[in-house]
Amino acid sequence: MRYAVVLVLCISILLFVLPLNTVHADDFDTITKQLEDTKRDLVLSVSATQTNEAELNKLRTRIQDIRASVEVLGMQVAEKKQAVSIGDATIAKRQKLLSTQMASHYKLIQSQSDLSLINFLTTSLEDFSQTQKQQQTVVEQNQNLIIQLAIRVRNTEEAQLVLESQQARLASFKTELDRQSAFLAGEITNAKQYQNVLVQKISELSSRQKSIIDARSAQFTANANNDDLSDDDRASSSFDPGFRPAFAFFSIGAYTHRLGMSQFGAKGRADAGQNFRDILKAYFPGSNLEEKGEIGGNIKVSGSGEINFESTYLYGIAEMPSSWSKEALKAQAILARTYALRYTGGLDREICTTESCQVYSPSKSANVPQAWKEAVDETRGMVLKDGGDYAKAYYSSTTGGYLISSGWDTTDGQSGDFLNTAWERKAKSPWFYKAWYRSGYSNTSDSCGRTHPWLNEQEMADILNAWQVRKSGSNDEVGRILPITINQCSIAGASGDPYSMDEMAQVADKYGGRYTSVSEVSYSFSKDGYTSEIRFNTNRGQVSISGSEFKPLFNLRAPGNISIRNALYAVEKR
Repeated sequence: MRYAVVLVLCISILLFVLPLNTVHADDFDTITKQLEDTKRDLVLSVSATQTNEAELNKLRTRIQDIRASVEVLGMQVAEKKQAVSIGDATIAKRQKLLSTQMASHYKLIQSQSDLSLINFLTTSLEDFSQTQKQQQTVVEQNQNLIIQLAIRVRNTEEAQLVLESQQARLASFKTELDRQSAFLAGEITNAKQYQNVLVQKISELSSRQKSIIDARSAQFTANANNDDLSDDDRASSSFDPGFRPAFAFFSIGAYTHRLGMSQFGAKGRADAGQNFRDILKAYFPGSNLEEKGEIGGNIKVSGSGEINFESTYLYGIAEMPSSWSKEALKAQAILARTYALRYTGGLDREICTTESCQVYSPSKSANVPQAWKEAVDETRGMVLKDGGDYAKAYYSSTTGGYLISSGWDTTDGQSGDFLNTAWERKAKSPWFYKAWYRSGYSNTSDSCGRTHPWLNEQEMADILNAWQVRKSGSNDEVGRILPITINQCSIAGASGDPYSMDEMAQVADKYGGRYTSVSEVSYSFSKDGYTSEIRFNTNRGQVSISGSEFKPLFNLRAPGNISIRNALYAVEKR
């Protein structure tokens, strides 16, 4: 059964269209990650099937060996039976001969009294005695021979019984292996059918659903120089929605690829006394700071033509507030210079002016703040190099205290108390711990009529019912998992026929039963920077969902513009 259990376990792990993933790729492209993970699960399933096909072949070979052994034992049993039969016939003949000899011997003894005088007279006493002894010896020899034959027959019978027992045990073992082989063959067939389902879902994944997940997972990276950086009190953990129970999901960091430098982290480090070299070393541990001297020439900038690289373009980089500590500004200036050189191939190609590249403001360039001007001038010619190339100088506003490229961005470099020790928390990033219910990062962007990000119990149960349908439903049923508000507040231009909450519950009844109440919720963080598990106590007992599975499902079904923005997130209940 070991092989069948292995395959059943493998299939149960792969039963979700939105698969588990322990490699935390860039949230910059969530849907691409989802498709890649699905393809990876397909490869894993195929690999598991191939492994179990090999095990099935081993089982079949073993069955053939056992069948041959059973046949050999059968022949040995037949030989033993024949030997026993021959032994029995031999003993019967010997017993008949012995009986004749015994009868003759007794007759001789009986006649001795009558013939003793005659024998005595006609033969010597010695001859008479010798004749009796010879006859007695023949009788005793036949008796011993019969005893030996009986012992041999008995031993043969015992050997026959042992062989018959072994034959029965092997036959039973063969029957069990036949059963296992048939079961494993069936599971392999099921696995191949499941692989076909995966292939189909990879090719048929709804573009409508992709666009929703894509939009809610933030397909851009906001910088720290946005004018609207004030926190939204309604999106904070201290806000009271006025009903109970209430649930809200708080992204820890947002709108980020989690690579390179955290801008608020750099601010926190600079405020604590670190210089720009310390900051860059912390965020780019595999790169070297190189002082190239003057980098002359112009850069091609979208909408601005060719402008001087150092004294016009870099002066206009609007990625970090000029009021921040100079050491943070210097680190930012070096990264902006390095990024532009790498992006343009050494100033040979044009660069865009939005967050898709790095933000350039002509007005800032024309009236450059003194602090930023000094940061650019004092780091003139400094770039980050990775081997012989310009480093991938990524940066973003708030990563949540963890970066894929350098690990935990905390005062002690550990994850244990990262919610308090993260440099972004020290720098008071308004996006470090926030529940998102607007379409963008601005506090004035659309909220689809929601005044806060908190869900009531029915809405939370609806998310769990959507999860139930998502993992077990048909393609048509899964295709209707959309926000109930999708036709009132389109997301990425999507519309459709979403289930109402009652309809979603009815479909969930088909796959084990609906969720109606949620009493408690908890979560776990991984040591490598993501939410590993979300747990709910419900009317159907405890439900555990992996963090990487729950996030896209939540972003697909949550009402309005409520969403989880980062792979690292928490949930709170009031």
